[in-house]
Amino acid sequence: MGLLDRGVEIKSPEQIDLMRRAGLVVGQTLELLRASVRAGISTGELDAIAEDNIRSSGATPSFKGYHGFPGSICASVNDEVVHGIPGGRVLAEGDVISIDCGAIVDGWHGDAAITVAVGAVPPEVSELMRVTEESMWRGIAAARLGGRVTDISHAVERHVRGQGRYGILEDYTGHGIGSEMHMAPNVPNYGRPGKGPKLVEGIALAVEPMLTLGSKHTELLEDDWTVVSEDGSWAAHFEHTFTLTSTGTWVLTALDGGEAALSALGVPFGGR
Repeated sequence: MGLLDRGVEIKSPEQIDLMRRAGLVVGQTLELLRASVRAGISTGELDAIAEDNIRSSGATPSFKGYHGFPGSICASVNDEVVHGIPGGRVLAEGDVISIDCGAIVDGWHGDAAITVAVGAVPPEVSELMRVTEESMWRGIAAARLGGRVTDISHAVERHVRGQGRYGILEDYTGHGIGSEMHMAPNVPNYGRPGKGPKLVEGIALAVEPMLTLGSKHTELLEDDWTVVSEDGSWAAHFEHTFTLTSTGTWVLTALDGGEAALSALGVPFGGR
């Protein structure tokens, strides 16, 4: 493991393999939660499902106890953009829930998020989810060895702006990840390309666009965790952790390593 560009952690292949193990636990947990989402289930019940699956897989939840956070997932419903605390809230038909999940294996982290509709939702909400997820993949696809971090940022923003009028959160960003969950550098979801640390083999980043149907501005609720849209507009959030290898891009939290989505975008797959 080395340091580059003001504290950016560069991982060895062996360390990336541990991150892949953590990433698979995260990916499998999120798929289990996706299948568990239904009207009548509480966010606390989803949290219990996640913690059980993470621990039974030989991993530790990244979120539980992190700066005092009480859950193993973040569960953010409707106008809650990120960092919602799981608890007694019961999901209803027509809700959307963003589920953010992290796991640690032998000291190495994986981090990813999905947004799931509870039954049928309005077309504009389905479109918001589609654009958010696609923008994440466009951001990851823009990463190339020798490029810069904001190449990712620019690709996310360009895709979003080309799809309609959405609020792109600016106060919350993607991030470096590895021996800690949140590390340098920040990975904004907007901006000009060609800036920030260089993208090199062994870097690991979490790309996570957060979009709303309205304002980019947010408020923090009294629990000091839950971030909501300022204007009450609904939100979506998707995230994956990826790395760059000598042969291409490897999405450590995707069950297939991101191969299908990357191939569709003409990006070489770098998984092992």
